[in-house]
This record gives sequence, C-alpha cells and structure tokens, in this order.
Amino acid sequence: MALSKLTYASTYGNASSILPLAYRQPPNLQAMQQHKITEQDHDTAWLQVLMAHLLIFNTWGYINSFSVFEQYYEEILDVPPSQIAWVGSLQVFFTFFLGAFSGRILDAGWWRVLLVLGPAFQLTGIVLSSFATEYWQLLLVQGFVQGIGDGMLFCPALAIISTYFRKKRGLAIALAGCGVATGGITLPMLIQQLSPKIGFPWTMRVMGLVVLVNSCAVNIYSRPRVMEVGPDRRKGEFFDFKLFKEVRYSLFSGAVLSVFLGLFIAYFYNGSFARVVLQVSLSKSWTILIMLNGVGIPGRIIPALLADTWVGPVRMLTVVTFSSAVLLFFWMLVIDLNGFIPFVICYGGISAGIQSLFPAAIATLTNEPARRGVQMGMIFSIAGVGSLAGPPIAGRLIELNDGSFVNAQVFAGTTMMVGSLMLIIEQWMKFTASRKPGPLSTVEMT
Repeated sequence: MALSKLTYASTYGNASSILPLAYRQPPNLQAMQQHKITEQDHDTAWLQVLMAHLLIFNTWGYINSFSVFEQYYEEILDVPPSQIAWVGSLQVFFTFFLGAFSGRILDAGWWRVLLVLGPAFQLTGIVLSSFATEYWQLLLVQGFVQGIGDGMLFCPALAIISTYFRKKRGLAIALAGCGVATGGITLPMLIQQLSPKIGFPWTMRVMGLVVLVNSCAVNIYSRPRVMEVGPDRRKGEFFDFKLFKEVRYSLFSGAVLSVFLGLFIAYFYNGSFARVVLQVSLSKSWTILIMLNGVGIPGRIIPALLADTWVGPVRMLTVVTFSSAVLLFFWMLVIDLNGFIPFVICYGGISAGIQSLFPAAIATLTNEPARRGVQMGMIFSIAGVGSLAGPPIAGRLIELNDGSFVNAQVFAGTTMMVGSLMLIIEQWMKFTASRKPGPLSTVEMT
C-alpha cells in the first residue's frame, strides 16, 4: 500500500504532501525508494507501449484496412460507395467518440472491465460480419458493434501511456500508434493470401483469431499507472465543458474536427480510385493499401522524435497537417499508376504523423494527469464526428460527379488546410501568451 501511494506521489507530486505520516520516510531513504521504483516503472512503461501497440493493431489496423472491405462489399452488395463508407465511418466514429466515456471509466479505475468488454464487442462484430449478407447487417455488426468495442480501448490505451512518459511521450505514443501500420499491413496481407483459397468470410474469422490472441496478451500484461487515491476518483463528468473556456483548447478542438473530416478519405477510397480511375487489378489495389499503411511506420516515429527533441508536438502536428493538405490537392493531378504510387507513399507517411502526434499534442494542453482520460477523450469525440461525416460526404461527391474523384479530393484538401490554419492560429496565440502572462499561459506550453 505504501509503495503504491509512493509510486503515484513520485509521478504526480510531492510524496510527503500525499502520504499519511505513517508512510513518510526520511528524505534520503525516500529518494532511494523513489529511484528504485522509477527503474521498475521504466520497464513497465515500455511494456505498456507494446500492449497499446497490440490494442491499436486490433482497432486502427482493422479500420485502416477498410479499403479492402469497401471493394468487397461493393461487389457482393451492389450498393454505392457513399453507403458502404458509412460502415467504416461509424467504426471510426465510435472509436473516437466513445473516448470521452472510456477515458472517464479509466479515470475511475475500471480499466480491467474495458479490457474484457472491448475485445468481446470486437470479436462479436468480426465473427458476425463474416456471416452478413445484407447492408444493414454490416452496418450493425461492423459499424456499431465492432466500433463500440474499438471505442472502449483506444483512448484509454493512449491515456495510460501519457501518464508513464513526459520527455519521450511523443515517441512512446508514436510507437504504440505504429500498431495502425503493422495491423494495416498484416490484415490486408492475410486477405490477399487467404481470400482466394478459403474465401472472404473465413478469412475474416482468421482475422478475428489474430485479434483474440492480441487481446489475451494485453489482458495479461497491461498495467495502468494511475493508482486509487481518494474517493473522488470514481466521481466526475464524462464531459468537462469548462475546458472550452480555454481559447487554445477550443482552437485545437476545431482544428481536429476539420482535419479529421478529410484525413481518412484517401484511406477509404484509394482502392476504388486505383481500380476505377487507373484500371489496376484487385490484387494490385490491395498491394497499394499495404504500401499506404506500411510507410506509416517511419511516418509516425520520425515526426514524434522531432517533436520530442526539437519543435514540440503541436508545432510538428501543424507541419504534417499542412503538408498532408498540399498532397491531397496534388492527388487531383494523378492520372496513372506512376503518379499514384509516389502520392500513396508521401501521403501515407506524412498523414501518419497526424494520427500519432495529435494524442501527444492533447496531453500538452493540460497539467492534470489524473484527469487526462477525460480531457483526451473529449477531443477524441470531436475527431469522431469529423471522421463520421468525411468519407460519406466524399462518396456522395463522387456519385454526384459521375464517378470523378475531383470534388472529393478538393473537399479533403480544403478541410485539411482549414485545420492546419487553425493550428497555426493556436500556436500564434500560445506565442503571444508566453510573452504576456494571462489565462492562456496557465496551460502547459508546447
């Protein structure tokens, strides 16, 4: 008991201000105990990065493979792309939106409950999707059921990491976020290799087995750092709207909404673009998706290293967001495979930085680690709204333009550019606040 409280105190504040008199030690002995615990926490911290990596493999690795599902569902269901996009968009929406609730549940100390319910929903959705033959069935089991399972796990996994790290927080979150890339490579490769042999439904069940193995490992080794301290931890709101009184927090939230309206359009429709516009084979379109996800590994790690050692996460996020917006406008110029491959490599690498940096950037907007789950979850929910609307809007624009992707490309680039401009304004306000003390300067600067 004494050691658990000392661990919490050494992380978030002065131990002697938290421990009862019976637990307080002479200063030199107390420092020795803190040093020993910190060494133990170091090993645990990187283990938690691996566990979060597996959880994100199960959530975002599956979601970023949706282009494969999009093409398959269009073929067997004979429905337009905008309707199919709702399946993936709902999955993304719940993954983000439920962050506000799962983050608060994490703050209340119920991480183990989430680790049981989340994978149960995910596996139920995957298995039932393999039997689905109607559009509404896919919308229900993959969009709602699997999406709810994803939402129970994603935000808490990153929130736990943010409490273990400070100086290397961006790198730690980026390494966990590489689960998007490893999942986005592994799962499409499974589909590419197994689907011709055993059929798409049985391939989905194999993917479910992979998710099950990862979930079992996480249930064994995952360790949240925030300890049970005081009776108030189980109390509190799922949404803390007072945060929006901070101008920087509000600007950052608006930027996230705009960015996520356009972020996943290229991920959802790259396969359709390759097949319809460039006339490539189905197998080659899957290879392009694997390439798009694969370059996300350096695309997450390199910006995170630069953010940790040089410019800070928000500034780095601004750079990769602006660059991604420019690339989306260049997508309109692609007319053949020789032009599409460089776009896929560049966009997949640079836009991956957005997905890895924005959780680390959120963590810098608050000085309250014990409430970071709620604060991070609120912005995740806003990202979910943008992700829900963006791909279906793009699909509808493609239909209205007789199969041309130009309007969808303009929409994606414009929303991303607006988001980057809002981030620039937020950084300018931070700069002016740092030179002139005031309400804005109370938030940790990035």
